[in-house]
Amino acid sequence: MSYETANHETPSSEKLGLDTANPGKTKRGRFAPSPTGPLHFGSLVAAVASYADARRDGGTWLVRIEDIDCNRSVPGAADQILRTLDRFGLHWDGSVVYQSPRTKAYAEALDRLRSQGLIFPCACSRRDIATHGRPGPEGPIYPGTCRDGMAKQRQQYSERLRVGNVSINIEDRIQGRIAQELAVEVGDFVVRRADGMYAYQLAVVVDDAASGINSIVRGADLLRSTPRQVYLQRLLNLPLPRYAHVPLVIDRDGRKLSKTLASAPVDTANPLPALLHAWHFLGQSPLPEASDSVDGFWQQALPNWCIAKVPSARSLALELA
Repeated sequence: MSYETANHETPSSEKLGLDTANPGKTKRGRFAPSPTGPLHFGSLVAAVASYADARRDGGTWLVRIEDIDCNRSVPGAADQILRTLDRFGLHWDGSVVYQSPRTKAYAEALDRLRSQGLIFPCACSRRDIATHGRPGPEGPIYPGTCRDGMAKQRQQYSERLRVGNVSINIEDRIQGRIAQELAVEVGDFVVRRADGMYAYQLAVVVDDAASGINSIVRGADLLRSTPRQVYLQRLLNLPLPRYAHVPLVIDRDGRKLSKTLASAPVDTANPLPALLHAWHFLGQSPLPEASDSVDGFWQQALPNWCIAKVPSARSLALELA
């Protein structure tokens, strides 16, 4: 386990290349926070669920820092997050993977999609899409303006993936069957932004495959992104992990706990109460004996973890936990 930025070991491109992904038979899970601030209770819930699900079966649990968006990354936040995980007994295997040195792998994946004729440049602004796109579950749906060619006077452009008339069906281990008509509900989506940064949807599937991740347990705020990721996995001939989405933690006003809303960070000086709270939030049975330490909590928690007990709600209010 390693988390100091100055000393972290970035896996070689050979280890992290697209051709080396091999999920194997052992469960391999991961926790992948963005370094935009300290961990809050919502992030802790996702980390606890992911960790417990992997360790319960004797599996591997990795940590990836999703720092590809340098404009949102906060200096020092990555190390703070990793120290917090350590304090809560969430000990990872191997070296932490950082996205920022991984752009070559994302470029290779994008080239593979280009070679299939699936990528096109798009100069539409958000205002353009809002004006001409029809309403969708996540906002206006891209209307296909640049699908057959982009206006020559436009200089800066993003790159989008052509979406066919395909229905993506997923059997989520918590939420049940999820179906999404990509063309109808999402439309052609961005895989490389106009500022040159690779989009989350592309980066995450490349990284999961490279690390051999075969079991993903994360927050339900990413549930609607999953069909796009499955679509990319199929196009890139990458392994498909199993997915499980735990309820999102919301405040009394129905808002997701988030770093952007300055949600209170978890208390690293006294981690046990928050661990017990997260365990209860995830619908798990009370532990057989009272724990007076983090190690004692995990010794009892891991053999008693049961993902079938996690509520299938998309979100739960914090005060109900």
